[in-house]
Amino acid sequence: MKNRAHFKRPCFIIAEIGINHNGDINIAKDLIRAAKESGCDAVKFQKRTINLVYNQEFLDSLRESPWGKTQRAQKEGLEFKEYEYKEISRFCKYLGIEFFASAWDLESQKFLRQFNCKFNKIASAMLVHEPLLREVASERKHTFI
Repeated sequence: MKNRAHFKRPCFIIAEIGINHNGDINIAKDLIRAAKESGCDAVKFQKRTINLVYNQEFLDSLRESPWGKTQRAQKEGLEFKEYEYKEISRFCKYLGIEFFASAWDLESQKFLRQFNCKFNKIASAMLVHEPLLREVASERKHTFI
């Protein structure tokens, strides 16, 4: 495999955090710390622009959760804001572990650029989203599919 500059050893281990932080930055930090202590090379989150990924009917539908009574409330409760991503980036740099996220829409992919992540990840559900695939490809980074 050529251009392995990002990879320190033959096996690159990614801890899938996704949205398992439950919208809580402290849980996210605990998961990052556990990944680092376990020998992981990177942690991966998910980033969505709720109004682009889901339609209004779905967002308005009922779903009981700690954040409210609709799908929208639950999705928004799990989605980190910019200041939380900045804290994740800072914390990962402090611990010496890479961080990146799978973007579920073009706006999220563009949002993630500010963090200079070394990697991209295509979410399985987005494998047929050609504009997103082209956007990710234009960055010319190692991309996990």
